[in-house]
Amino acid sequence: MHNVKKLSIGILLIYVMIGASIFYIQEKLIFLPSKLPMDHAYQMTVPFEEIFLESDDGALINVIHQKADNPKGLILYFHGNAGDLSRWSTITAFFVEKDYDVLVMDYRTYGKSTGKLSEKALYADAQMVYDHALKSYSENNITLYGRSLGTGLVTYLASRNQPKQILLETPYYDLFQVAKNRFPFFPVKYLMTYEFPSHEYVMKAQCPITIFHGTNDYIVPFDSGKKLFDVIPSAKKTFIGIEGGRHNNLIEFDQYHQAVEQALNMND
Repeated sequence: MHNVKKLSIGILLIYVMIGASIFYIQEKLIFLPSKLPMDHAYQMTVPFEEIFLESDDGALINVIHQKADNPKGLILYFHGNAGDLSRWSTITAFFVEKDYDVLVMDYRTYGKSTGKLSEKALYADAQMVYDHALKSYSENNITLYGRSLGTGLVTYLASRNQPKQILLETPYYDLFQVAKNRFPFFPVKYLMTYEFPSHEYVMKAQCPITIFHGTNDYIVPFDSGKKLFDVIPSAKKTFIGIEGGRHNNLIEFDQYHQAVEQALNMND
């Protein structure tokens, strides 16, 4: 009996230690940035301009503005949680080839961007970049595109602005759902300081919404994207479930290409 008690206490201590670790290192679990020196020269296959925007708290946000020859509009792209613009600006060139200009930012601590991370600061930075875009583009020519982590910023912006449409690749209902899937035995709702409640923001969006999600996504489960879709009140919503698609490979599927083309052309 004594040994059982000691074992129970040991298991409880391990449980508490893991829970505490989740709380204290959650930023390292959510954000996976890579840094770039300020003098790094981006290499791209499309024409571009590099921009630095300064936030109210003094952070510098690095932005790449890629330019098509005869642009149909602007795609304001919010990337996933890993890497930096040296990677993501290669990915966003996909949209330049479809005759769209692209603005893509690096989040605080990513690439050349500076500043202290927080959910509130990320929202403010996203709005700052959106406001910058409005200097050159009308809102009815701005498409917001979010991938994974970036879908939380896109739904936030759509709740406060009037973009032409939003496209969400592998989105989550909220960050709690993602954490719960990864740590099912822990009360993550009470451990996390980052929420990204996409389900709340998306309900306030007034524009068409398209969601792309792979059925074999084990990072942000397919059910999370479907749950988000189900709460959208707008009749102008489309869900594209890509059979066999994982979290990072939807671009390899013809169905994804066709759906992107359809979404962009449908609202031209």
